[in-house]
Amino acid sequence: MEKIRLNKYLSDAGICSRREADRLTEQGMILVDGLPAKTGMKVSDENEILVSGRRITRQEQPVLLAVYKPEGIVCTTAKEEKDNIVDFLRYPTRIYPVGRLDKASEGLILMTNQGDLVNKILRGGNAHEKEYIVKINRPVTREFLQAMSQGVPILDTVTRPCQTEKLDQYWFRIILTQGLNRQIRRMCEFLGVRVVSLKRVRVMNIRLEPLKPGQYRRIQGDELNAFTAQLKDSLNAPGGKKGNRP
Repeated sequence: MEKIRLNKYLSDAGICSRREADRLTEQGMILVDGLPAKTGMKVSDENEILVSGRRITRQEQPVLLAVYKPEGIVCTTAKEEKDNIVDFLRYPTRIYPVGRLDKASEGLILMTNQGDLVNKILRGGNAHEKEYIVKINRPVTREFLQAMSQGVPILDTVTRPCQTEKLDQYWFRIILTQGLNRQIRRMCEFLGVRVVSLKRVRVMNIRLEPLKPGQYRRIQGDELNAFTAQLKDSLNAPGGKKGNRP
């Protein structure tokens, strides 16, 4: 039977991302055939693999959800965070968020048990679109939209050119193809305005509507097929110039 790296095995099983698998390995939380796992080792279904005492197989059905994260919920699997999205959602099988949407923001977050899918979506070099509706504390001007769209210096870099559109006096739409930490909020702060409300409404072809805060739906059928097609040529290996979290 063909063997694959332990971190990929755990990612395929929907247990965690490859990076998290390596971290658990370093912490001694994974046993393979009764012995502590080693980073980079290869395994197959013939091995007995335990993560924190739980036996792991790759037989779990793939899950991909569109979730409407309300404000106040944190995109983490950490149990010590009382407002973590996993406990909030209470989905019957183990899933984790694809990237993050900060606590003060709301809107679409994808959740899955497919580690490779996470990498393909998040890596900024793949340039997958994420769309947001934003309210600021000052009127939206042509100059502001132009500055946002051309790139703003934050976090020791300049943001990638993006699409912007005025929606109302205080509201605008922005479509990013990268995801630096609190990117939209930092961009606005640099330009002298403050974000009052931020909602993610789309990731690639997956749209938030018609979900309401706290609701979720499975991505399937034509929507899933279109999503998968967009990911077909996406990279998932580390090393691309990539990122996520407005």
